[in-house]
Amino acid sequence: MRHNQRTPYESLAEMIEQSLGGFGHVQLMQAILVSLPLFFDAQQTFISVFTDAVPTWHCTDNDTCNSNSDICSLTRGSWSWDAPSDRTIVSEWDLECASSIITGLPSSSFFIGCLLGGFAFSTLGDSWLGRKKLLFLSCLAMSISALTSIFSTNIWIYSVLRFISGFFRSSIMTTALVLLEMVGKRWRGQVGIIAFLFFSLGLLSLPAIAYTNRGSSWKILYFWTSIPAIACSTIVYFFVSESPRWLLLQGREVEAMAVLKRFAPVHFDGLNSCLSVVPLQGELTKFDLYASMNDLFKRRWAVRRLVAAMALGFGIGMAYHGMLLGVGNLGFNTYLSLTLNGLLDIPAYFLTSLLIERCKRTTSILTFSIASGVLSILCAAVSKHKGIQIGLELAAFFSSCTAFNVVLIYVTELFPTSVRNSATSMVRQALNFGAVFSPVLISAGRKNEFLCYGLFGLVILCSGLFVIFLPETRGMPHFDTLDEQECQDNTITVN
Repeated sequence: MRHNQRTPYESLAEMIEQSLGGFGHVQLMQAILVSLPLFFDAQQTFISVFTDAVPTWHCTDNDTCNSNSDICSLTRGSWSWDAPSDRTIVSEWDLECASSIITGLPSSSFFIGCLLGGFAFSTLGDSWLGRKKLLFLSCLAMSISALTSIFSTNIWIYSVLRFISGFFRSSIMTTALVLLEMVGKRWRGQVGIIAFLFFSLGLLSLPAIAYTNRGSSWKILYFWTSIPAIACSTIVYFFVSESPRWLLLQGREVEAMAVLKRFAPVHFDGLNSCLSVVPLQGELTKFDLYASMNDLFKRRWAVRRLVAAMALGFGIGMAYHGMLLGVGNLGFNTYLSLTLNGLLDIPAYFLTSLLIERCKRTTSILTFSIASGVLSILCAAVSKHKGIQIGLELAAFFSSCTAFNVVLIYVTELFPTSVRNSATSMVRQALNFGAVFSPVLISAGRKNEFLCYGLFGLVILCSGLFVIFLPETRGMPHFDTLDEQECQDNTITVN
């Protein structure tokens, strides 16, 4: 059989799209392996719900103590913890009377680490390190720092280690989603749900592990969540394939062709010959560090798009993380509350898949941001009616989760390959920046619930409006360079 006929392609994106148009078992396995680190990412993100909780206590001297007493006004001998003192960091390090800033410091440090790490790693996935190695490094370093947390002797060392864990964790979600670009655009949104599903399963596993070890030290929880994550990092390194788009843009054609042939349909021939006639518009060169971000900031349209997307992510990130971290404020069983919220993640992901396939991204984000904001404000307003409040909180979280999922997929479609990982990381950091404020608001919400759920609602309601400044991407092809993206946007504007 002869293969001397070349198929003309107008761009690199078109050639890759043709070769990755299907979705077979090899691509499914790749999607699962890429998504596996998100299971452990969820555990480390919300582990503080149990390790940093304020445990219950009881009186030992009924003459000076009763159930309504302020624990900070009692002598240490008149009361005792209900569980062993090493169950949480609060009881082990005598933080029951510390300020909300101190008790919330580890969680805030984790998200500050996520924020700074995101900026530090934002270009590495697009430049010399690549997507695969960045995913491996992030998962491994996050896991090791989490394991090291068990050797903390005070809250200051513990907070530093939580910061380091968050610093390296910051790029896991972004890199995993970008690595899913190796499927065709028809399947990209649906495959992204696999990543979200693993995150949800990791979240659901956390209360199960915590409940199983409820009589043990908080250090046990870190041990059982970090050791499997280290093993996961090894699997990623040896079995995950690098992005063919990134390899081609780095000038590594041989490796890219090997990956494309592995994922391409069996009848798709002539990839090597196709590459020789694909116009790359002079951008098939290796990147210098931060070159992709420098290129992005030179384009006014790209900067406007990035700022609007980050403003959108700030409010959604604050509400999403805050509602999960604040389940202890609802007055319900913490294990059950987090489980119910985690279970809602799963239908939210399937709804996201449906929305990605059938609805406009901008309309979906706006609708669910408004819904989450209104429901969250109502949740704060009915704090005396606990049954209604938990129902409103679950509905508000479901809406924020759906908006969160759509945004993460949407932002990968807003920018071309050359800056996709960098721009997605920036928006991801906006989500983390919103989460930085959540622990402080949750602490304040123990006295005034509007400062918790009410403020979450107002912020996501206002930030959701920024989506009107962003273009619709449903059904649009992925481009590999800023020039290609700009040309397409100009064409749409003219038409």
